[in-house]
Amino acid sequence: MRKTILYVDDESINLLLFQAILGSKYNIVTAESGDDGLRQLTAYPDTVGVISDMRMPGMNGLEFINMAKTKFPDIFYFILTGYDITPAISNALEEGLIHKYFRKPLNHVEIENAIEEAISEK
Repeated sequence: MRKTILYVDDESINLLLFQAILGSKYNIVTAESGDDGLRQLTAYPDTVGVISDMRMPGMNGLEFINMAKTKFPDIFYFILTGYDITPAISNALEEGLIHKYFRKPLNHVEIENAIEEAISEK
């Protein structure tokens, strides 16, 4: 059975690209906001991983992950950003809030490897 991955990004083109690139290997569920991401996690309780864009209106990626991790602590979380690592992302890595961060444009091999590594650690 294919593993379910939730990808959260406020840009619909990024959601489509992520689905096109990784959809053959994983069951990809998408959300356009942190609130939508929380709803999707409830709807797909078998989700093993979450990848979230950092900069989104309303709730940034780390705020979303903080909320999601309190309700779904056994999922591994990643941040995807078009910017350099920030102190907030660095702290999230050190505190174990996120497993890893990725730079845009997405590198599907790097993401696949990180997902498989996180799954194997469980």
